[in-house]
Amino acid sequence: METPIYSFVADYMSSGMSRFHMPGHKGQSFLGCECRDITEIEGADVLSMASGVIAESQDNASHLFCTGSTLYSAEGSSLCIKAMLMAVLGDARKHGSKGNEYILAARNVHRSMIDACALLGIETEFIINNHSGSICESMVAVNDIENALNIKKREGKHYPVAVYITSPGYLGDIADVEGIASICEKYSLPLIVDNAHGAYLAFLEESRHPIKLGAAICCDSAHKTLPVLTGGAYLHISGRYKERYMETARRALALFGSTSPSYLVLQSLDLCNKYIAGNYRERLAGCINAVNSIKGCLKSKGICIMETEPLKIVINTACAGYTGTETGIEMREYGIECEYADIEYVVLMVTPENTKEDFERIRKWAGSTFLIHNKKNRLVMPRLSLKPPKREMSIREAVFSTSVLIDVKVSSGRICAAETVSCPPAVPIAVCGEVINQDMVKLFEVYNIKKVCVVDTPDL
Repeated sequence: METPIYSFVADYMSSGMSRFHMPGHKGQSFLGCECRDITEIEGADVLSMASGVIAESQDNASHLFCTGSTLYSAEGSSLCIKAMLMAVLGDARKHGSKGNEYILAARNVHRSMIDACALLGIETEFIINNHSGSICESMVAVNDIENALNIKKREGKHYPVAVYITSPGYLGDIADVEGIASICEKYSLPLIVDNAHGAYLAFLEESRHPIKLGAAICCDSAHKTLPVLTGGAYLHISGRYKERYMETARRALALFGSTSPSYLVLQSLDLCNKYIAGNYRERLAGCINAVNSIKGCLKSKGICIMETEPLKIVINTACAGYTGTETGIEMREYGIECEYADIEYVVLMVTPENTKEDFERIRKWAGSTFLIHNKKNRLVMPRLSLKPPKREMSIREAVFSTSVLIDVKVSSGRICAAETVSCPPAVPIAVCGEVINQDMVKLFEVYNIKKVCVVDTPDL
């Protein structure tokens, strides 16, 4: 497969041109990558209105992912999420939406989704389900969404402009995207999927990518699971929604993104197309076999392994009486740096670029960890309340209100003005505009959150 962006930069490097343009390093080596770092010079195309080498590269990605259209982001899925919501909202208004629009969403949203709601003036109504988990999991089932929509129908209330889910979740749980998409189709609603952790799902033996399964629009953080520099991401639009969303999505990426996108990131996205078109599927299958072997090894030693997406190893350390934080420290002694650790879990993210030595370190750690040799009583973890919090303000009103940072201990009864979560995507203990209650305070304290940002109320 051709690499138009990378090849253009390679030709420019060999041209010997004097760089009387940005960036200021002029291609001289400081970090070592500067010679490949350019700006939007003649022939390099413009990301916000791509029609040359960037457009060609995006078309290559669209072909590989089997989408109606694929656009690049050099600012991660965070930028794509804002663009997705703007595209869906703009389309809804074009087709007769008369204000008071809202998104029906699972609560485990990335904080950039809440930011997008504030910027666009759209509300989010969170789906209530019967699963009470940690702040890193809130996967909704098909019937949770259909129940929520049926309630709207019975009460004569208007439907949301879209359904929004995050899958895979941070702990590797995967929603029934195909089933949820069919419910959305039944109610003539687009499905938005934050697939930041699942770009590789398109290249399994049988694709499990959201677009393939019926999503209208989704985002992938390429840098999370593919060999792409940090910040590289895709915004994918299905063929059925391309005409409706494409131009607004382009404008939104330009509106919320930098006018100076990183050409290093763009080149890595471009090169990734060639990588995927090569033997990536075989490498991925081999990696998944290696992960399954490691999971089997850990289970055989009595280590509590969660059922997850193929490229994650999630250990429930609380089963053995330890926190994930303690276990993460122990792992570092064996040369292992985890993706995430909290009071209950350790998350390891794997790709085909991990080496045999990496896997051997996990096996060596597993042979002597205190999770099997010094087990204690299982830790009893706090759980999120199933009762929906009281909302006092819209997300936009709360975010743009005058705010103050206060001690968590005195925050009960105050209105949350900024999200505070342990990691994105995670279930926010309190969302902007919601009233903080005593149960939330207890969870803040458990996760060692000492300060919260609340709406400034002068009379308090």
